[in-house]
Amino acid sequence: MAYTGLPMHNPFMARAIQLSIENVRSGRGGPFGAVVVREGEVIAEGVNCVTQLNDSTAHAEVMAIREACRKLKMFELIGCDIYTSCEPCPMCLGAIYWARAARLFFGNTAADAAKAGFDDSFIYSEMSQAHPERKIPMIQMMREEALQAFRAWKEQANKVPY
Repeated sequence: MAYTGLPMHNPFMARAIQLSIENVRSGRGGPFGAVVVREGEVIAEGVNCVTQLNDSTAHAEVMAIREACRKLKMFELIGCDIYTSCEPCPMCLGAIYWARAARLFFGNTAADAAKAGFDDSFIYSEMSQAHPERKIPMIQMMREEALQAFRAWKEQANKVPY
């Protein structure tokens, strides 16, 4: 185990891990848990609810981010730390960046997840492929028409940037 200079025990990480174990044992979802913390206080928790909700985006980190934003009445988590039982997948990592969390702490690695049957390495490799060469081909169409939305955004005087 690599030494990070951080304490070997952290109550927020312990909670994220506990949530992941409880989620498996309850039969409700996968082995992932997440906790959002601000100024030493737990703001929100989340567990993997993909199969329970029939929602492929219902990963623990996304669920915790949604709940934290709802509670804080903000779409950003500036000043918040996120503790996850596992290194986030590409979708969750993107959500964490969009939420602008201060720091991310994780327990298991992506390699650990892959060994347990949760391998997302193919997504990273897909991103380097040309759009038409991906497993789910991406085909651009109607760009000029679609650009109207960005033009409208630029012209909108009362927009809330994010």
